[in-house]
Amino acid sequence: MMAYGPIPGRVFLAEFDGPPADRSAPVTREEIESTLRRISGADVRVTAVRTATRFTDNARQATDYRKGRILLVGDAAHVHSPFGGQGLNLGLLDAVNLGWKLAAVVCDRMPDSLLDSYTEERHPIAAKVLANTRAQVALMRPDVMTDALRDIVAELMSLDEGTRYFGEMISGIKIRYDLGSDHPLVGRLAGNLALGDDGAETTLFDQMEDGRAVLIDATGGAASAIAARWDVLVRCVPRRDALGCSGPSLLIRPDACIAWAADDADTTGLDAALVRWFGPATH
Repeated sequence: MMAYGPIPGRVFLAEFDGPPADRSAPVTREEIESTLRRISGADVRVTAVRTATRFTDNARQATDYRKGRILLVGDAAHVHSPFGGQGLNLGLLDAVNLGWKLAAVVCDRMPDSLLDSYTEERHPIAAKVLANTRAQVALMRPDVMTDALRDIVAELMSLDEGTRYFGEMISGIKIRYDLGSDHPLVGRLAGNLALGDDGAETTLFDQMEDGRAVLIDATGGAASAIAARWDVLVRCVPRRDALGCSGPSLLIRPDACIAWAADDADTTGLDAALVRWFGPATH
């Protein structure tokens, strides 16, 4: 398989005959020329190479992302085929998940046991990415059986549900951490919701800019009264979507993860969620 670009002069080549004898061996002009000629069927001549790098479809993952004061993030915690680009979102969301927890521990607001939740939440997500990147590589193999399988998958991807499934899988939108709640929203990452704050239009991400958690209150103030005891760490705003309607109340951590959710005026479990993620009340 080969591709040219997007940078002029850049050639991408992929072989499916197994790894090189020495993964660290430099890429030579002769190797590039041989592969180009075999794939293209043309008498291609490579006269010069400005720079060349080698990658493989290794799929590996650390068993634990934390050992004492050592924390693994991004490619240090997991490596996989770069096809599809999932590694970018995967690494960024590792950092987002860990960053606010690390800050809470460093500032002595929370015990360092909070950092254990980093592995608990992010490890299963990376494991799924390793699995789907392996599947992508498998579908690219140049043999007649894989050709047939690829045609079937392509047909599934042409369907609305298939497009949605693969799009959500690759983008990471389907992420859900297991936080021990039956509510379907808890553990998911929140989008940039439209909100109401003292009669003014605002959005969730606007309210999160200072690093505080956000309580979106659809209870008429009951949830905000509870969260007010953590007001140094949690900002309370009334719930209002783009149509001016209310929805569920949500406690959203600084990494945009929904840590608690309740429908109607129910505030059950809010105290416990606040203590779990932000420690004792600040006043």
